[in-house]
Amino acid sequence: MIRRLLQLIPTFLISTVVLFAIVQAAPGDFLTQLSQNPRITAERLDQLRSIYRLDQPVIVQYWTWLTNFLQGNLGESFAANQPVWELAAPRLWNSLILVLISTVLAYGLGIAIGVYGALRPYSLADRLISVFAYFGLGIPSFFFGLLVIFGMVTLKQNTGWDVPIVGKSSGALQDPSPLRYAWDVFLYALAPSIVLALRSIAGESRFIRGQMLEVMGQDYIRTARAKGLGANKITYKHAFRNASLPLVASLGGLLPALIGGAGFIEVVFAWPGVTPLLLDSLATQDLYVVISITALSTVLYIVGNMVSDILLAAVDPRIRFS
Repeated sequence: MIRRLLQLIPTFLISTVVLFAIVQAAPGDFLTQLSQNPRITAERLDQLRSIYRLDQPVIVQYWTWLTNFLQGNLGESFAANQPVWELAAPRLWNSLILVLISTVLAYGLGIAIGVYGALRPYSLADRLISVFAYFGLGIPSFFFGLLVIFGMVTLKQNTGWDVPIVGKSSGALQDPSPLRYAWDVFLYALAPSIVLALRSIAGESRFIRGQMLEVMGQDYIRTARAKGLGANKITYKHAFRNASLPLVASLGGLLPALIGGAGFIEVVFAWPGVTPLLLDSLATQDLYVVISITALSTVLYIVGNMVSDILLAAVDPRIRFS
């Protein structure tokens, strides 16, 4: 464990140096756009460049950011003129809502469908599930999102049924209770979460189905059947436990998703998550917003791999001895 923790240091430094170099390699900086404004004088631009430390060499900028980051200071946003953490924290929370709901849907439905398909291989239901799974894997999530929005708008025009589509909550609520507000946010988050989960449901169900079919053909499963163990005990205690080991190993990969957000689904549904913030920051070259959020995602990705190893060792004792 100590050795894995020590490996975090060079991995983090190399990844942030590369990230900083890539962002700085873009032509111009945040002040380039301001220089096109005739109301901003050259003296003011020089003053801002000094305040933002953009007049310093790149290595000095990186060192300043790194030392502040390690002390919990993510820097200042040039565009919003406020600390990055104060700007990003509510966006991270919004993204977390979508990621959590979609993860519960993806793993819950994906595992149930995968086990069902493995217990009834090549049946009509299994073949239909396979067709829908391949369809789900082949269609990009943002395209699903556009289809859902079109369907919701058509449904509203024909039936008057108004399902929340874009945004985070209804602006018509007046001093709602915390429970009422949470329910309103949940309704708005449901459509993008379902769209976000569809692709994962298709992938997880195919993965679990394949793992279960492989395990169900092992000698120890046939031995368990010969001993007269019940079908449910064989399926869920012996077969599913071993088939789910790679799935457990992938759980650590969810951690960076908590920071990375729901990607372009947030843009399609106008959900105020972290992805629109990152895209706006990239467009305006808001340096410390891009660097700090991406660095947080890198840290969580590394920690997520460690969590995966720990979970894998917990469910499979053979790994600890090897």
